[in-house]
Amino acid sequence: MNRRHCATAAITLVCALALLTSTGQASAAPVPEPSPSSSSAAPADPSRRYSNADLEKVREQIETLYRKAGAATDAYNLAEEQTKKQSGEIVKLAKAIVDGQARIAALKDRAGAQAREQYRNGGLPPGAQLALSNDPKLFLDGINKVRQSQQASKSLLTELNQTQQDLETYTQDASANWEKLEANRVKQAKAKKKINAQIKAAEKLESRLEKKERDRLRQLEQDAANRAQNAWLSSGAIKDVSGEASEAGAAAVAFATAQIGKPYVWGAEGPGSYDCSGLTSQAWLAAKRPIPRTSQEQWRLLPRIDIQDMRPGDLIIYHADASHVGMYVGDGAIVHSPRPGRNVTLAGAGSMKILGVVRPDK
Repeated sequence: MNRRHCATAAITLVCALALLTSTGQASAAPVPEPSPSSSSAAPADPSRRYSNADLEKVREQIETLYRKAGAATDAYNLAEEQTKKQSGEIVKLAKAIVDGQARIAALKDRAGAQAREQYRNGGLPPGAQLALSNDPKLFLDGINKVRQSQQASKSLLTELNQTQQDLETYTQDASANWEKLEANRVKQAKAKKKINAQIKAAEKLESRLEKKERDRLRQLEQDAANRAQNAWLSSGAIKDVSGEASEAGAAAVAFATAQIGKPYVWGAEGPGSYDCSGLTSQAWLAAKRPIPRTSQEQWRLLPRIDIQDMRPGDLIIYHADASHVGMYVGDGAIVHSPRPGRNVTLAGAGSMKILGVVRPDK
């Protein structure tokens, strides 16, 4: 058996230990009641309350709920990143406002000193006083001093006006950033509520199943993932994929695979748990290549490449809404953090609907 077939077999074995979501679009609905046995079928096992068809519907419902939770998690993470950014901007602007106020105070002190000096000289600057002298040399010196004094006063006034304008701009920017900050906090709260609702609904569906049914459900999940992976491999999608990881890509893969076994927690960026994009963003941060925090932003902002050009370390973005991401590790496999209730694991790269591939270090 060649290397790729061996790798595929290994992936399938590893995947049997973890849930791999498929691409069903069924809407959430109550768990179906146990199906009665057909009169022509063999007597049903009394311990089997749900047929495989019933459990397949449950699987699709749970998958849909977790997909929605994943999309909401991406929205939450993006709002959180924007909130951090706005908070940082407000801090910078606050410092600029304080500095601007101090500068204006200093400029006003300088202007006041000039005014006091002119008052002591009968309302004329020292240069003007000298300009009234009968001594030609003193007169010429006085003219120069007058010009210098006028230029200094003009520069002081210009600097004061500019500083006041800057201070007004800083204040307006701070107000705008504060409004954005509050808007992002509202987005976070809404996303958090939606995430918790979807996860709670999925957990409720699964909790109504008995242990044997949950085991069968998990097997159905694995079967669906295996079918998708086998179909993807059979299509020749990675027939010519043979790229080697860059130095940074190898470092990112090493970090990501070292997290295998750690639980999925939405919004988590490690070190004890991760969501899908938390894992990939932290892996590339460890490789000294910071990337966007969310899968949707990774898809939007990172360079896209063809599947045929994939190499380990590249990120595969899944689903039409770019709500999931995994890191390609070679031989048709990814490492990813699947969903609540599951751990970081290896999986078949084609076990979910691929939207595209991006390369952080292109």
